[in-house]
Amino acid sequence: MAIGITERAKSEVTRILEDQNMPDGTALRVGVKGGGCSGFSYTLGFDDEIRATDQIKEEDGIRVVCDPKSFLYLNGTVVDFEESLMGRGFKFTNPNASKSCGCGESFSV
Repeated sequence: MAIGITERAKSEVTRILEDQNMPDGTALRVGVKGGGCSGFSYTLGFDDEIRATDQIKEEDGIRVVCDPKSFLYLNGTVVDFEESLMGRGFKFTNPNASKSCGCGESFSV
């Protein structure tokens, strides 16, 4: 699976999993859905249900899962976590995106 996750994102995922007392085996689920100002929007959440068709990558105890349809658009993407004066949150760096909106939450291919 070629969806990466930075050290900062791993730290934040670990913090959230611990703070929310999520069960062991809970994974970070990334995906896309139609919509947003550029055509597709990124989705990010936690899931303890892994499907047989999911792409799975485990790194330093963090499992990142993605459904096959979303993986077509996210292959090669890196998930990061940023904190700045403008706010804090997860950021997707997607080499497949031909255009992204200003907020970074949607893209087109």
